[in-house]
Amino acid sequence: MIRKARIGDVDAIVGLLKDYAEQGLLLPRSKQSVCETLLGFSVAVEDGVVVGAAALHILGDDIAEIRSLAVVPDAQGRGHGRLLVEALMEEAGSVGVPRVLALTYQEAFFERLRFFVVEKGTLHQKIWKDCIHCKKFPFCDEVSMIRLTEAVQEAVPAAKVAVEHGLAHVKTM
Repeated sequence: MIRKARIGDVDAIVGLLKDYAEQGLLLPRSKQSVCETLLGFSVAVEDGVVVGAAALHILGDDIAEIRSLAVVPDAQGRGHGRLLVEALMEEAGSVGVPRVLALTYQEAFFERLRFFVVEKGTLHQKIWKDCIHCKKFPFCDEVSMIRLTEAVQEAVPAAKVAVEHGLAHVKTM
C-alpha cells in the first residue's frame, strides 16, 4: 500500500535513507530535513511496516523532482518503487507540474516507467542547489531523467519534448 507519510514514519524513513546514503546512492537526509519536507513524502507499507519511501519536491512552476526513492532490500522486486513513482507522478500532475525529474543511478528502472534521459545542462540551475552538499560535487555521475505528467503527455507530442531536451534534432531543408 502507498500512502502519504506521517510523522510516525519519520524514523523509518531516516533509517532507510541512511543505509542508501552510506552506499553513496542517495544524499543523506537528517531527521530534521525529513520532518521539514514530510508533506512531500509518500511511503510503501507492508504489514504495517514502512518498506519504501520517496519524496516529490517542487523545484519551480514547470518541474518537480522525485527524491530519496528507496525500498528496503528485503522488499525489492515487489513493485513498491514503481508504485511510489506512479503516486508521485499523479501528485505532480494533480498540482499542474508538467515535468518530473529523477537524478538516478537506476536508469533502466526509470526507463521502464517512461522517463527519458536528458542532458544535465538543459535543466534549471535551481535543480543543483542540493548538489553542493554531495561528496560527488561537482563530478556527478547520476543520470538525469525526465517524465512528463499525464496532462502534458496528452497535450505535447513526445517528439517536441525530445527536440527541446536535445534528444532529437530538427531537420532543416
